[in-house]
Amino acid sequence: MSAQSQEEIRFGVQGMTCAACVARVERTIKKLPGVHDATVNLATENASVAFEPDQISIDEIQAAVKESGYEPITREAEARADQHLAPSEEESLVHDLRVAATFAIPLFILSMGPMLVPGMRSAMLQLAPDSAWRWLEFVLATPVLFGAGRRFYKLGWAELRHFNPGMNTLVMMGSSAAYFYSLLALMTPQIFPAGTANLYFEAAAVIVTLILLGRYLEAKAKGRTSEAIRKLIQLQPKTARVIRAGEVIEVDVDQVRPGDRIQVRPGERIPVDGIVLEGTSWVDESMITGESEPVEKTAEDPVVGGTVNGTGAFQFQATHVGAETVLAQIIRMVEEAQAGKPPIQRVADRIAAIFVPVVLAIGAVTFVVWLLVGPAPELNYAFVAAVSVLLIACPCAMGLATPTAIMVGTGRAAEMGTLFRQGTALELLARVDTVVLDKTGTLTRGRPELTDLEAFALPEDDALRLIASAEGSSEHPIARAIVEAAKGRGLDLPTPTTFEAHPGYGIEAVVGGHTVHVGADRYMHQLGIDIGDAEPIIGRLSEHGKSPILAAIDGTLAMVLAVSDPLKEGSQAAIDQLHNLDLSVAMLTGDHRRTAEAIAYRVGIDQVSAEVLPDQKAQEVRRLQAEGLRVAFVGDGINDAPALAQADVGIAIGTGTDIAIESGDVILMSGDLRGIAKAVQLARRTLRTIHGNFFWAYAYNVALIPVAAGVLYPIFHVLLNPMLAAGAMSLSSIFVVTNSLRLRNIV
Repeated sequence: MSAQSQEEIRFGVQGMTCAACVARVERTIKKLPGVHDATVNLATENASVAFEPDQISIDEIQAAVKESGYEPITREAEARADQHLAPSEEESLVHDLRVAATFAIPLFILSMGPMLVPGMRSAMLQLAPDSAWRWLEFVLATPVLFGAGRRFYKLGWAELRHFNPGMNTLVMMGSSAAYFYSLLALMTPQIFPAGTANLYFEAAAVIVTLILLGRYLEAKAKGRTSEAIRKLIQLQPKTARVIRAGEVIEVDVDQVRPGDRIQVRPGERIPVDGIVLEGTSWVDESMITGESEPVEKTAEDPVVGGTVNGTGAFQFQATHVGAETVLAQIIRMVEEAQAGKPPIQRVADRIAAIFVPVVLAIGAVTFVVWLLVGPAPELNYAFVAAVSVLLIACPCAMGLATPTAIMVGTGRAAEMGTLFRQGTALELLARVDTVVLDKTGTLTRGRPELTDLEAFALPEDDALRLIASAEGSSEHPIARAIVEAAKGRGLDLPTPTTFEAHPGYGIEAVVGGHTVHVGADRYMHQLGIDIGDAEPIIGRLSEHGKSPILAAIDGTLAMVLAVSDPLKEGSQAAIDQLHNLDLSVAMLTGDHRRTAEAIAYRVGIDQVSAEVLPDQKAQEVRRLQAEGLRVAFVGDGINDAPALAQADVGIAIGTGTDIAIESGDVILMSGDLRGIAKAVQLARRTLRTIHGNFFWAYAYNVALIPVAAGVLYPIFHVLLNPMLAAGAMSLSSIFVVTNSLRLRNIV
């Protein structure tokens, strides 16, 4: 199969309720011809499918999902907001819950009241015979099971038809067993052993009602897990004021085109991405960077759609619209992160795939054991214990343990200005023990300033004029610092006749008939130029954390220059925070070793790799990994791409308007290195939450399945009521979701 022809589609899947449902949908899709991979997420109710369009169509994939008993929902990018905000499932649950409660509450009072309220039984018999009350229980229970609880039958039968039982199968079998056992006891009591023709209509109805209540509360909580996505979607303005033919007209934002001139008034949200043409203002970009301080915008400055304009007014030219805006990219990246499966979830999926069949077997064994060795009436005890096992063991909590935590964690990270490109990155970041920082542009501002110069063969200004002229054709930050310093002295800079860059070493140019070489000491050694007189100067400059640059004119050392790249604001605090998290911090730089070590000593960096060429950064990361370290590499996402890709986790420094850095697993939108520590803390908290969720889900089942089966009965004469089993099962899912929601409080 050709990698070039592979496509990927995401669509919604309704009707999934547990990890077994997820496993079935994934298996159904993966066995289709032309499908490379499929990932299904219970919390987001999404399926992501990689497939060969020349072998299978999207319609065929969705038809297979429908055939397996679930409802595929196409989610086009334009309709995403509506899908995320659609309340239909919640409304359906509310309606069914109301119907169930309307009949189940009086049924429960009718059945259990005589056992709890003295005199109630005799009062009922005075109003009507016992048979009438028994038939009334049947009348009240029927609409609960087959009206409000119809969803369990629809999905449960689909699960059985495909030989893949799940939660709906367990609920259907448990409630149906109670209902039809009671119906037979009502209509043909003579076929039952003496004392066993009891009615369990109230158990069947209350089971369905409690599980619907649990589903409703779970849906409400799950809705809050995607709150970050909803907030981002709501940031997109609906309209924009576009200037066309000299007139200001208001149009829908999806009608804005690149190149349109757009007017923004004070206090408004900026509709799309663009470049300011005229006017000035301060813009709140906290939704992009997580930074609360407004940013000044003047002509030629970029603006981002969804950010809030301050008190000024300006006009800007649209550059990116629709799916190409920063906001759309953020939403897409957060959705992709939430839809992905970290390694820990794949283990859970394998367990869930065999869990329900094992529970069915345990239920059958429980029934037989009670029937053979239980006290009289054996059939009643066997029935109650088997139904309780089926109901208490639903794997809902297992299916929700990871995706809900990932959803909340990645959503909260986005609000803090950190984007996780995939859920896997969140788990991997939680496990790193070493953070490697690129120096220029990451640890420092990336705008070096010329601080020292000492001439040898020529007068200072003459040498600087030739050196700056040669550097004028270079885009390197150090070159710009030298040029700016020469212009600051009022020097005239002629254009070089020839220019050639040697990456990692320096440049060569011909200026006014003179051959000029500028670069590091290794470049001078490579050229065979004697730099003995400069060695003491290089040492002194390096000890002060400055980067020495050497220049030769016509083959003779002419000048030693030094540039200093100031640390970014917050870099020192960021390194302190990483140390507080017990992380080792390393630095990679092309600088002279003494310069690099001086900077490292000043800010407290543990390891230094100096004089590293750009193409050697990935090699340095591999070296650290070979030592058994789990490495996060932090760089600008462009020239550091190989190292970002090589690291266990690549953390790219974003600029707010250029976030789609393909090499990074994590993107810091603001460029503030203090965001690294926040991201690590959030990742660790999220992983701890996932572990806690799994502990609750599995420990709950391991502990309560034996209780439901009746292991406590011989000692304490305690047998779990099926109604309590159903309620406990629902509570386990609600606990997992609400435990994940605590991640929203991370600051």
